[in-house]
Amino acid sequence: MEPLTARSAPPDASATSLTTERLRLRPLAPDDIDAVYAACQDPDIQRWTTVPSPYGRQHAEEFAGRTAPELWRAGSNFVFGIRPRDGGPLLGSVNAHGGSGLWEVGYWTVREHRGRGFTTEALRALTLWVFTELGAERVEWRAEVGNEASRAVALKAGFVMEGTLRAALLMRGTTRDAWIGALLPSDVGLPSPHPYLPGHP
Repeated sequence: MEPLTARSAPPDASATSLTTERLRLRPLAPDDIDAVYAACQDPDIQRWTTVPSPYGRQHAEEFAGRTAPELWRAGSNFVFGIRPRDGGPLLGSVNAHGGSGLWEVGYWTVREHRGRGFTTEALRALTLWVFTELGAERVEWRAEVGNEASRAVALKAGFVMEGTLRAALLMRGTTRDAWIGALLPSDVGLPSPHPYLPGHP
């Protein structure tokens, strides 16, 4: 297989949609404002992610209405909303941010739709897209130590846990220890842009 290479320009949000067996992922947009606002009232989303707390409607308007589309156009953060493949409510969100071959993923799931594997399915689709469309050499997952639900999703999606980073997350003015895991192109049967020479103990 030929090595994967990064695109010269960000993918067109209006023409980008990822589908899986059960899901459709499309760029978060202004028509998602109400659903994002409702989802982010969940104390668990506010506890474990960097969304504002308390979360007001103005936050959803700013993020879904302006920030997410602007970041997409800049090519620095690709935020997708997750919905049933044949239509239905917002189930959650996944995103990939970074550049230069190294991308990091994040995600949250609407409370009432947890436990059915939707986010794992969406994360697998996202990471495949990051490798094939963005030419990533490495995709990282990080979460505050103790976020067992996020860790379980990452593991089911194939991420290899690599350890704990001290003071690696800044959350509401306080640095927190973070778990870190990663996925490489070879983990999903794809070629890497560069040869990989693992270290030997």
